[in-house]
Amino acid sequence: MLSFSRVSVIGLGYIGLPTAAVIASRGVEVLGVDVSEHAVNTINQGKVHIVEPDLDMLVQAAVTTGKLKASLSPEPADAFMIAVPTPFKENKSPDLSYIKAALETIAPVLAKGNLIVLESTSPVGTTEQISKWLAELRPDFKLPHTDGEQADLFIAHCPERVLPGRVLQELVSNDRIIGGITPRCAERAIELYQLFVRGECLRTTARTAEMAKLTENAFRDVNIAFANELSIICDRLKINVWELIKLANRHPRVNILSPGPGVGGHCIAVDPWFIVDSAPEQAQIIRKAREINDSKPLYVIEKIRQAADQFKKPVIACLGLAFKADIDDLRESPALDIARKLLSENIGEILLVEPNIKQLPAKLANYNAELTTLNQALEKANILVVLVDHKQFKSLQPADVTTKVVIDTRGIFG
Repeated sequence: MLSFSRVSVIGLGYIGLPTAAVIASRGVEVLGVDVSEHAVNTINQGKVHIVEPDLDMLVQAAVTTGKLKASLSPEPADAFMIAVPTPFKENKSPDLSYIKAALETIAPVLAKGNLIVLESTSPVGTTEQISKWLAELRPDFKLPHTDGEQADLFIAHCPERVLPGRVLQELVSNDRIIGGITPRCAERAIELYQLFVRGECLRTTARTAEMAKLTENAFRDVNIAFANELSIICDRLKINVWELIKLANRHPRVNILSPGPGVGGHCIAVDPWFIVDSAPEQAQIIRKAREINDSKPLYVIEKIRQAADQFKKPVIACLGLAFKADIDDLRESPALDIARKLLSENIGEILLVEPNIKQLPAKLANYNAELTTLNQALEKANILVVLVDHKQFKSLQPADVTTKVVIDTRGIFG
């Protein structure tokens, strides 16, 4: 008999839904809970509301076999996995309201012996905060932060660390860092993840697990900031930054990442601020890297303004709105922010090309804008701005754009 006969996943987005589907594919009954009626209805029809390779087939199979069901309200389960957003507020401090709301939702159905795992990337101390919140919500339970191994509930943190576009593979193959408030909390969580993870499950404390995920993303953010700063320096010195990085990376101990129009996504553009918020005086390089990457869209916009000045009627095609290639995810996307800024400035006609979405997001709803095809953009635009290196754009040849002013922030033309 399985030690976890029923698992509940709270939050059915880019992490929660694939996680729920993978666990269901292992023969475990899974209830997914989400606040979106559209998401719940879509999943219960065996369909998906997000773009991720092969996820539709996995969800369809899990729903058809009865192992996966979605609901607006929670039900009793052996384990609860929380996969809700953890954005930051306007002052860059973390917003934990989604986590607290998820806890308030599941608190009434919790039973002694249940496991609660926080998957959402969070500031150091959040997992312990969950235990404290639960002490208020369910005073009838002993909790790990006060009662240690005598607690009635197991609480742990296992940060997701998957790459959009490869989520289903990496959910299974990647090593996982699992931190418990107590050693037994960690062990219980490891038992859950070993149901579907082939990678190694590495036990640590909850605080270290929280910091590990933040560290991974801050490391990449600092490296990208170095590349973005290099790209600006190379523009000034009339050097091809893409060739430069390719040559520098031939050194056996150098691995410079690629520059771009900024940094987007729900992780790298957000998580380093959690470290800065926790240790503002000490996190100097991490803060500076964030500032460099946050300012890069402004640099790109200035280059577009200069290009527009060359034309009586500038027609600017923005190629890509997602935060990275070949996905539909627009969260914290610098490309989207650049497009919105261009539309607001009215410096010319703006064409928006994003092959992975069917309609423009709410951020652009107040502007007179619409999606167009790549072919239409190539025919009409005199300025091309490559903001995302989607496969459709990478198939372009230099001959296709000889009559255009090209601002290539992704290096697809080398």
